Amino acid sequence: MHSDGPTQQARHDDTLHRGFRGIAVGIAMFAVLGTVTAVWANPLFVRMTAVGPWEFGATVLTALLAGVTVALWVPRCRLRTSGAGGLASFLGIACPTCNKVLMLIFGGPALLAWFDPVRPWLAAAGVIVMGYAAFRTWRAFRESRSDLHIVGGVETPMTGGPQ
Repeated sequence: MHSDGPTQQARHDDTLHRGFRGIAVGIAMFAVLGTVTAVWANPLFVRMTAVGPWEFGATVLTALLAGVTVALWVPRCRLRTSGAGGLASFLGIACPTCNKVLMLIFGGPALLAWFDPVRPWLAAAGVIVMGYAAFRTWRAFRESRSDLHIVGGVETPMTGGPQ
């Protein structure tokens, strides 16, 4: 089995690029999601309800799974499932009385009586959906790596017999 130096270098560069992109998206998602949902005190957003212990964990998992999905993304993957999971996580983590859209749709008493008790389950469902999306992306990434090789930073189909 012979190793092609430029192809291996391009694959290594692609791996580094994907890793940095995934880390950057994960950190950005953590910072933005945690700030907008006011999981921690910040001058931009004020939370009207106390932060539960599960909300920080859901924020971390949502950001981690978003970073993994972005790092492993290949052109044949769609991000719809991950986006739906992210939206569910956001709604589960966010303060129910601070969310103006939910307040307009349901009203304050209904949010506290009906939506607030469901929030942990909504956040958990969002994390599970994002985990499923990350798994599908990982599987598509592995399949694409077995079908393709990288030349000059561009994925090209393998030709000929076994390499």
